[in-house]
Amino acid sequence: MTDICQELHWRNLIADCTDTVGLTGRLAASPATLYCGFDPTADSLHVGNLVPLLALRRFQLAGHHPIALAGGATGMVGDPSGKSAERQLLTRESLNHNIACVKGQLRKLLDFDTATNPARLMDNADWTAGVTFLDFLRDIGKHFSVNQMVAKESVRSRMEDREAGISYTEFSYMLLQAFDFYVLRDRYGCELQIGGSDQWGNITAGIDLIRKKLGQHAFGLTLPLITNADGSKFGKTAAGAIWLDPRKTSPYRFYQFWINTDDRDVIRYLKYFTFLSPEEITALEQQHNTNPGAREAHKALAAEVTRLIHGETELANAIRASEVLFGGSVEGLSEATFNDLIGEVPTKELELAKLQNAPLPVIELLVHSGLCQSKGAARKDIEGGGIYLNNVRVADVHATVSQSALLFGKYLLLRKGKRNYVVVTAR
Repeated sequence: MTDICQELHWRNLIADCTDTVGLTGRLAASPATLYCGFDPTADSLHVGNLVPLLALRRFQLAGHHPIALAGGATGMVGDPSGKSAERQLLTRESLNHNIACVKGQLRKLLDFDTATNPARLMDNADWTAGVTFLDFLRDIGKHFSVNQMVAKESVRSRMEDREAGISYTEFSYMLLQAFDFYVLRDRYGCELQIGGSDQWGNITAGIDLIRKKLGQHAFGLTLPLITNADGSKFGKTAAGAIWLDPRKTSPYRFYQFWINTDDRDVIRYLKYFTFLSPEEITALEQQHNTNPGAREAHKALAAEVTRLIHGETELANAIRASEVLFGGSVEGLSEATFNDLIGEVPTKELELAKLQNAPLPVIELLVHSGLCQSKGAARKDIEGGGIYLNNVRVADVHATVSQSALLFGKYLLLRKGKRNYVVVTAR
């Protein structure tokens, strides 16, 4: 087995640990079982989920036994950690749908088929659904002091907000998560829970419950919550969250999210989100410091994460689409990939009949698209070599365009200069 603790330290992935020396020794001695939970509040994971789930993969690659725990029970309550208001409660049907959708994404991150230490996906509804409220209060609730629960950061911060407050439902979440750790320790020998640093209170509550009810030891390890160098929340853009489901965030947009990483964050994110070796990341850091304009570190980050989530083919398509916006050829580009580009540049509609009846002068097309303010300006831009149709330079001021030039039978890609694009859609 590799030294997983040493790797996590090098990657700056340890925010806190209940017993660093003890855990290091335990993991070095023999394979251990660990788990990370996620509440299926949506039908897709997002990039904010990646740090703990990739940590599970790192542990698996080091020879340990990972459990991904779906919160079919806790998801019906809602975790108050890191939230300033009550979560919207989901129905059992919605939760089941979300869990089913997320299973496929987990298979890209964890190996469920290896013979040595296969990952397991569990649902805490399996052991929670049959427990009555009175039994839970008697067997679990009696081990928790309200004073201790109120002292937890996730609870205290909400109680200090007199307007939002915290419901008894969310207040009880800590007990449910502690119950999960207790069950996994008792039935499956799970000795370690990992999660974001906002989960510290929930994790330590589970360790206390295991000690009181089982008389056994367990460990907790938290990972840093990621923020961008400018202080903004990681994984959020103007268009919303960056999802792992390609139907919610296309592979092209996913790739663009990583390629546009702030220079100050790129090396840190290479450590957090890729499986590149320390030697490879150090080499990229040297290249980045020497010539940041080449963006080699950004390209490596975007390629590694996109390949991991969407595969080699979609990575190649995303790179092709990116190249088109830098003047690359549109030949061989798929319509689906081109459609991703449309959202990145201005669009203008054109009556298809104008191309069917007779060839349309490119100069008129430039004015219609808004790239040029007048025919005179369009003529000067063509003469200056700055006009491109479908990324091919237009050399003749008398050039025309006909229906045969349409990409996928309906699009024309116009460019002025290096980066001023308009997609003309013929309808």
